[in-house]
Amino acid sequence: MSVSYDFSIEELGQRSIKSPMTMSKIRGDFIANYVTDNEFVRLSAAVNLGTQTPVKRSHVFECAGPREFIYFMPQHVHAGIVSCGGLCPGINDVIRAIVRCLWYRYGVRRISGIRYGYKGFLPEYQYGTKELTPDVVDDIHKIGGTYLGSARGGGKEVVKIVDAIEKLNLNMLFTIGGDGTQRGSLDIAGEIDRRKLKIAMIGIPKTVDNDFSFIQKSFGFDTAVAKAVEVVTAAHMEAHSQINGIGLVKLMGRESGFIAAHTALASHEVNFVLIPEIPFELNGPNGFLHHLEDRLRNRKHAVVIVAEGAMQDQLIREVKKDAGGNIKMEDVGTYMKDKIQEYFDAKDMEINLKYIDPSYMIRSAPAEPSDSIYCERLGNAAAHAAMAGKTKVLIGLVNNEFVHLPMKVAVSQRNHVDPEGNLWRDTLDATHQPILMVNNPMGTIFGKEDDVE
Repeated sequence: MSVSYDFSIEELGQRSIKSPMTMSKIRGDFIANYVTDNEFVRLSAAVNLGTQTPVKRSHVFECAGPREFIYFMPQHVHAGIVSCGGLCPGINDVIRAIVRCLWYRYGVRRISGIRYGYKGFLPEYQYGTKELTPDVVDDIHKIGGTYLGSARGGGKEVVKIVDAIEKLNLNMLFTIGGDGTQRGSLDIAGEIDRRKLKIAMIGIPKTVDNDFSFIQKSFGFDTAVAKAVEVVTAAHMEAHSQINGIGLVKLMGRESGFIAAHTALASHEVNFVLIPEIPFELNGPNGFLHHLEDRLRNRKHAVVIVAEGAMQDQLIREVKKDAGGNIKMEDVGTYMKDKIQEYFDAKDMEINLKYIDPSYMIRSAPAEPSDSIYCERLGNAAAHAAMAGKTKVLIGLVNNEFVHLPMKVAVSQRNHVDPEGNLWRDTLDATHQPILMVNNPMGTIFGKEDDVE
């Protein structure tokens, strides 16, 4: 491990209450087992032959799951659930799972939904809360969006939020959101510590872009790819049916091109994938437009995927941020559409360009079965972690095991497509696009041509 991370988990105190869940402590009796704090998962499954360095506790993930002894008395618990940021398939599945696990497995009877993100805590909005019971949430997984409503911003009002948490007498808060939400959750936890309160802060990472570090995948990602493939299929049909048809599809991916790459691999009909991690130029003998022209002359049609974060270093002239603290991006899709049309108009070459941006249709879709299963298990693991008194914790999947991940570590960086890794290599194999569409590869990589000997 070249970089050292500390994956140790914080706890509110000693667990001394016997769990109401009847489980086993031994193997082989056909009864589900409790999870102990001595069960861990390594970050990397890869090993080098030879002498192995001893594994430190701080370098491994604690396994998630129900503990034999818990911290909170279930009858005294008042749990809160909040969803923040943009929509993502599976939010309702997570809410449903948390409620049902707390209710049926632990006997918790006070569960409140905070409406419209962190703003739901702020007194000036007066949104109130929603009582959550199994009957209330039983069918919400069948619809998209979030049953609780969502909003960006509000997470910086830490003092007001903790004031509201105290007034509601919450013992635990489940935050469903992306890295901005979880940074806010970490700040809230800091204020809770300052007031010496015993409140568990548990995060369920939500980012359709799949760019949370360390975890295997984020919920909603599989659904996003499945829906994106449907869009690409339509774009391909349009392109294939026209004279020099071009299907241009913009997909989610502010800083990471995972959806774009996986969609290309799943659809088998994409010819170019443009993502934030891989530099490319539009013009010149090795630019994207030249290669697109070659494709049309040879195959008479083309399908292009562009991730929303592509080319932002060239498009953004003035940095502005939205309510959630994210940089406002320029619309690379319409920019590409205009540039493609201008290029072929200048060459007096007929094209038929169809541009599709399905982002909000994808974000609002109900979860596909694989995501629904994942969300159910994430919600269960979150409930178990909170009842055990874990705090400042995110629930994630690492090497096919559900684990506890410290919030502080999880939000320290984002995950990106590795230009030299096997995912991008396989994407290039699927599209047959050039490895780099730049006119001076060494200058692009190293900064200046003069720097290269």
